[in-house]
Amino acid sequence: MMVACAGLFSKSAALAAPDEIQVYTDDMNEPGAYGVELHVNYVIDGEKNPGYEGGSPSRHMLQTTPEFSYGITENWEAGMYVPVAYEENGKLYGNGLRLRMKYIATPEVGSSMFWGLNVEYGYSNLRVSESEWGMELRPIIGYRADNWLLSFNPILNIDLSSNFNHQPQFEPALKVARKVAEGVQAGLEYYGEYGYTNNILPANERVNYLYAAVDIEKHGYDMNFGIGRGDRNAPDSWIAKAIIAFPFK
Repeated sequence: MMVACAGLFSKSAALAAPDEIQVYTDDMNEPGAYGVELHVNYVIDGEKNPGYEGGSPSRHMLQTTPEFSYGITENWEAGMYVPVAYEENGKLYGNGLRLRMKYIATPEVGSSMFWGLNVEYGYSNLRVSESEWGMELRPIIGYRADNWLLSFNPILNIDLSSNFNHQPQFEPALKVARKVAEGVQAGLEYYGEYGYTNNILPANERVNYLYAAVDIEKHGYDMNFGIGRGDRNAPDSWIAKAIIAFPFK
């Protein structure tokens, strides 16, 4: 499954769930192959009021983000996101445009480890991000075996709009999954917001989300479904998410 998770380019204050909730692994398109993936997130229980002037309340927001990708080589993949949001008030909005470039190193013979880097750059509508322009640097470090998958993304989000702090914000993401049946993995996904790298928040002030997730590969489709719970510092208490990668030939 081609991949791409997490975050709009927000300020250090906790904002609503991003349009893409995913931990990146070593999945890549074949060279010359296109990919289409749909990210769908729904805030079951979240903030009823906007977190800042011009923002949208997250409660009952449905975000749908098509992602288009292309395998350049065995090690390089390009992608584009086109996020759209449907709010509780019944209004439908386009929420910006983001481009990405992903690199995964060729693994050593016999090794189960993988590593790489994903870089995103783009524009987010003021309704979902105070800083409209931003960049994400996402290192990818993981382990894949027959029955286990472990992937860690120590993400750095950088606000690029004027009059914003351009210090990177640390937002780690972690996925642990185990094979439970042919073509099915079950596990946990963690997403955190720890503040600026030069001023990491104390543990009791950080935002943490934990998802129970299942990954299914059937009939050419790759699917990820999850239900997440935010801690007491999180603006959203319960979030449902789905990612569907469609066969593209």
